[in-house]
Amino acid sequence: MTEPTTAVILVAAGSGTRLGAAVPKAFVDVAGRTILERALRSALGMAEPAQLIVVAPHELLSEAGRIATAAVGAASTYLSVVAGGDTRQQSVAAGLAALGDDIDVVLVHDAARSLTPPTLFELVIASVRSLGTGVIPGLAVADTIKQIDWMGSVEKTVDRSALVAVQTPQGFPRDVLVAAYASANQDYTDDAALVAAHGTAVTVVDGDPLAFKITTPWDLARAESLVSATEPAPVATEWRTGVGIDVHAFDDDAPLWLGGLYWPGEPGLAGHSDGDAIAHAVCDALLSASGLGDIGGRFGTSDKQFENAHGEVFLTATVELVRGAGFEIGNVAVQLVANRPKLAARRAEIEVHLTELLGAPVSISATTADGLGFTGRGEGVTAIATALVTVV
Repeated sequence: MTEPTTAVILVAAGSGTRLGAAVPKAFVDVAGRTILERALRSALGMAEPAQLIVVAPHELLSEAGRIATAAVGAASTYLSVVAGGDTRQQSVAAGLAALGDDIDVVLVHDAARSLTPPTLFELVIASVRSLGTGVIPGLAVADTIKQIDWMGSVEKTVDRSALVAVQTPQGFPRDVLVAAYASANQDYTDDAALVAAHGTAVTVVDGDPLAFKITTPWDLARAESLVSATEPAPVATEWRTGVGIDVHAFDDDAPLWLGGLYWPGEPGLAGHSDGDAIAHAVCDALLSASGLGDIGGRFGTSDKQFENAHGEVFLTATVELVRGAGFEIGNVAVQLVANRPKLAARRAEIEVHLTELLGAPVSISATTADGLGFTGRGEGVTAIATALVTVV
């Protein structure tokens, strides 16, 4: 797996005095999970892997590390936890110092906006890459806005059509944000203001109502209410199952990759990637069991980075998503329906290879369709996978 080129700096170093809690805001619970954990899980919902940099209060650095490591699971390779400064700007600067060498897009996100949907992260990243500017999400202002004098008297009504309420994550090309921070000579209210003062354009994209900031006890109660309404109620069992099916036609001009292995002398399978029906069915089964959608939604054919990619690329990324969402893989079973290749000679090899990739037992079986349908006519293959995952 290539190193991520996007980083999310999660600012969690504030005291949160307006919340009135006994601990800093990021360590307050929202329906059983800390604000920090929920913010991390939002970022982990992105299809694209990212370096995650948590900026926490110095005195709670070890606790932040414990929470973050448990939240990201297998993706801990991409996790850094650093101490923040006295101001938000100093905390973001500490996060910038921890960026990996391959990072070219940086998102700065307030942990207090812990219910932000992953789609907003993805929108900001895509917009930064396409526009090459700073990008911030914002919501249209619904209320009438009045400008007042120092005594509280109304001076005029402000045209709200030109106003937006700004949210995070705010995204920037790495070199732009680093240069802006290097030249900053005062504190700004957000990173967009700092970058704009440095002379770089900032573009607003549509925000999301769920990206509100938990600042007051009312905000906390609102967040708890929303979580209770959207998260599934606990079930009696901690196990979940999923099914995945993948179908590919033969392509005589392509090499055959199946079960993560190369099969010399066999016709290949047509597809955007290498057509590995077994690997793709396993991914779909795992994503289904974890409630994470399907392989098409996570690794679509429009995404150039997955063109001609081998099955193990999808499997590795899927395992990270599943574990990042709070699940462990119990086992996977796959049945291949095809006239060829003959699986028996390499069944054990496939099972060992896939077991190593998933970190869980994988069993493989094969059958034919007795001459019925496209598989029976030898036009292609079908793979059917079932997966069992457990809630961590």
